[in-house]
This record gives sequence, C-alpha cells and structure tokens, in this order.
Amino acid sequence: MVDAEGSSAPACPGCATPAAAFSTHDHAHCAAGALARAGAVVRARGLRLTPVRERTLQILLESHRALGAYDVLHRLAAEGFGNQPPVAYRALDFLEEHGLAHRIRRLNAFAACLHPGEVHAPVFLICTACNRVAEAPGTTVSAALTGEAATFGFAVERMTVEALGRCPACQAAA
Repeated sequence: MVDAEGSSAPACPGCATPAAAFSTHDHAHCAAGALARAGAVVRARGLRLTPVRERTLQILLESHRALGAYDVLHRLAAEGFGNQPPVAYRALDFLEEHGLAHRIRRLNAFAACLHPGEVHAPVFLICTACNRVAEAPGTTVSAALTGEAATFGFAVERMTVEALGRCPACQAAA
C-alpha cells in the first residue's frame, strides 16, 4: 500500500476490512500499526506528535469506538496532561486536520483514522446499540455523490457519510 506521501506503509491485517471493527481480531496490532503510520505521516510533513497529541491518538486507537472530547480530556487529565478543555480540543483538532482522526458528527465524537496518510473517502458505519464505528471505503459513494452534485453545477469539496444501524453482534443479541 502506498500512502499520500508516496511511501510504502504496512497494511493492518486486522482492520483491512470494515467488518473487523465488529468482530474479534488482534486490535493491538491495528492500533500499533495505525500509530506507526501516523508517526510516519507526521514526520514526512515536518510536524511532530507532541506527547499529548500522541497520547490522544493512542486513546482513540484503543477501540473501534468514537470518543467525545470530554472523554478524551478525562483520560488525559487522569494521566497528568492537564484538565482544561483546550488540552483535548487542540490535540483532537491537530489529529483531525492532519488526517489522523475523523470527527463523527452524529456522535459529536472522534475516531482514530485507521488509514492515516492514505487518500480515501470513508463511510462511517455506526452501531446504534454499542457505538462501535467502522471506517468503510466510500469511493463508490463519493463518486456517485460528486457526479450527482456536478449535474447541478455543484463542486463537492468535502463530505462525510455516516450510516446508522446495528452491527452483527448487536443484531444477534436482539
């Protein structure tokens, strides 16, 4: 796989498919791989992951769930990074701005990007029962929406697609 900076990055076998978010897999491997790719992306851009930015990303990578800024802030504060909202918001803004995290608007929360440095148009599959979030490829959806918008003379600059439903485990439990 080649990232946006043109370098080769190892694929994450556990998170290579969106269904992995809803099933048992080696998530520690996913998190470590995404963190390593994020570090490479940041270095390639001449930026750096400060300790609070890195810890914020690690917190987001702990599971396939989106976390609110105050959830992140409580974790950071408990670990001595400060307890004022700007601590979390600045770190989350940096991560989102550089494609290392996504804002899930429906949940008013953030999720780590599992494909940092890759040019992609994700679709977020959000389980309404357990709040797990899967980042699915949205190339086809993006192309369809961009094409439809073009028929109206509208040029899409940015889009976020969020689909709500139930993951396989929550469907089985119902």
